[in-house]
Amino acid sequence: MSSKFGLNLTRNYSHNFSIPKRSKKKLNYLIIHYTGMRSEIDAIRKLCDSRSKVSSHYFIKNNGNILNLVPDLYEAWHAGISSWKNLNSLNKYSIGIEIHNQGHDHGYKSFSSKQITSLVKLLNYLKKKYNIKNKNILGHSDIAPNRKKDPGEKFPWKMLAQKKLCFWHNLSEKKIIKHRKSKIKTYEKKEFINNLYKIGYCRIRKLNLSKNNQYLIQAFQRRFRQDLVDGKIDKECLLISKNLLKS
Repeated sequence: MSSKFGLNLTRNYSHNFSIPKRSKKKLNYLIIHYTGMRSEIDAIRKLCDSRSKVSSHYFIKNNGNILNLVPDLYEAWHAGISSWKNLNSLNKYSIGIEIHNQGHDHGYKSFSSKQITSLVKLLNYLKKKYNIKNKNILGHSDIAPNRKKDPGEKFPWKMLAQKKLCFWHNLSEKKIIKHRKSKIKTYEKKEFINNLYKIGYCRIRKLNLSKNNQYLIQAFQRRFRQDLVDGKIDKECLLISKNLLKS
């Protein structure tokens, strides 16, 4: 792998991918996940076990070492049932990156500095190689909000945005925090949900509107208002959503 990006990859291929190869032009998204398993070894085994029917292109270990499990041009099975903007089944259009973390069900902790350092290098490499836009670097919960919480509210999205590796709002957090928990009117709540659709979040067809909206709100908060994920729309959330549409 290119030494320009300082990547140190170990190839440990999984059999879990679809053929034939995809065109480079089709690779428009990078999707970030956590493993959600207690054991790093068990997580790697699962991603390489043909019976599991899951995989990812890359796996970042606790010590920052990166495993390449599926070649980029093949479709790994990481996103599952997913939607973003006008696309469904994001596996077809994306490269999946798993970071080992026990996740919400097993004592969710912050990601290690070594993991994030390696992730930054990997994102820079993939972004340049496939000409991927910042707005197309997403989390699993963005594209599957009713099923997934990863990479979660402890993932450093803001820091990645500062390195031009994802999108973020440009509001002063010291100023907008005063609007936290501030009640808004019904029409403003509807405006917020419509803003989420414009950003890229998709309507979950099988759910009633109330449940659908709660999942979308929580996914939005895990990404853009991480220190309070309460599933409630307040003025702070509304202001952030408006700003994201301008960026």
